[in-house]
Amino acid sequence: MKKHLNTLFVTTQGAYLAKEGETIAVKVDREVRLRLPVHTIGGIVCFGNVSCSPFLMGFCAENGVGMSFMSERGRFLARVQGPVSGNVLLRREQYRRADDEKGSADIARTMVIGKISNCRTVLQRALRDHGEKMEQSRLDTTIKRLAYYLELLADGHPLDIVRGYEGDAAHSYFDVFDHLIVAQKASFSFDERNRRPPLDNVNALLSFIYTLLVHDIRSALEGVGLDPAVGFLHRDRPGRPGLALDLMEEFRPFLADRLALSLINLRRVQGKGFQKTESGGVTMNDETRKTVLIAYQERKQEEIYHPFIDEKVAIGLLFHIQALLLARHIRGDLDGYPPFIWK
Repeated sequence: MKKHLNTLFVTTQGAYLAKEGETIAVKVDREVRLRLPVHTIGGIVCFGNVSCSPFLMGFCAENGVGMSFMSERGRFLARVQGPVSGNVLLRREQYRRADDEKGSADIARTMVIGKISNCRTVLQRALRDHGEKMEQSRLDTTIKRLAYYLELLADGHPLDIVRGYEGDAAHSYFDVFDHLIVAQKASFSFDERNRRPPLDNVNALLSFIYTLLVHDIRSALEGVGLDPAVGFLHRDRPGRPGLALDLMEEFRPFLADRLALSLINLRRVQGKGFQKTESGGVTMNDETRKTVLIAYQERKQEEIYHPFIDEKVAIGLLFHIQALLLARHIRGDLDGYPPFIWK
C-alpha cells in the first residue's frame, strides 16, 4: 500500500518517459533527469507535451501503475490502464446497487454526511486558528446550518433529496469560503464556485487540486476492483468517473480546500502566478503549478488518525483505505459504508 503515497508528476515540456529495466526513466533532451523503480510509484500524471514509450505504457499496465495525461493547464485528456482487476462479482454487485435507487441513496447519503461533516470541521478549525480575522457570526451561522443538514441526513431519504441537501450545504459552505482567506485578499478573493473554466485565482487553484484528487482516487478504486465510472451520488455520464467523484466528496474540504487555503494564507502561491486567458478563464504558470504539486505530495505524506480503523495512517493512503471499505460494504462484509470524517 505504500506506493499509493507516490504519484510521479511530469510537467517539463518535451520530457520523454521510457522503460529501463525495472525502472521508469524521465529524459529531457535525451538526458536522464530522473530514474524511479516502478514498484515505488502508484501513478503517473503527465502535463502538456510529455510523451511515453509504448513499452513503458505496457510495463506500467502490467504493474498496476495508472497513467493520466492532462493539458499543460491541467485539463484531463486521457488515461492508460491495464486489464481490469478484481473480482467480477464485486463489480456486478456494484452495478446492481447503482441501478437500485434505494441502494444508491444509502451509499450516497453516507458520503454526503462525510462531506458536510468535514466542511463543518474546516470552518470550526478556521475559527479556532484565525477567529480574530474573520466575521465570526457568519461562520457560526453556517456551522449551525451544516449541523442541521447532518441531522436531516440521519434518516434515509430518496436520492434526489440527498442531492438537494448536498447542494444546499455546499452553497452555504462556499458562501463563507472567502472569510477563510486571511492573506493576499487583493489577489485571492472568492465570490462563488465556478469552473470550466475557473474565472478567478481561487477557483483555478481549487480545480487543479480537485483534478489531482480524482486521479489518486480513481487509481485507488481500480486497485480494489471497483469500477470508477459507476457512481451512486454522481450518475452515469460518458467519460465521467462517477464513483471517483463520489468518493472525492469527503476529501474535498479536508484535503483540497484546506491545502488551497494554506497555500494562499502562507503565501506559498501568489497572484503573479496566475494569468487570465482571452476566454476569461484563469490558469497557473509552471512555477505555481510545481509549487502546488510539491505541496500536495507533502500533504499526502502527513499522518492522520482514522476513526474507523482506529489507527494513524498517511493521508495518501486514505483513498485506498476508503476504497477498500466501500468494496467491503458492497460485498456485504460491512452493514454500511463508513465515510472518512475528520475530527
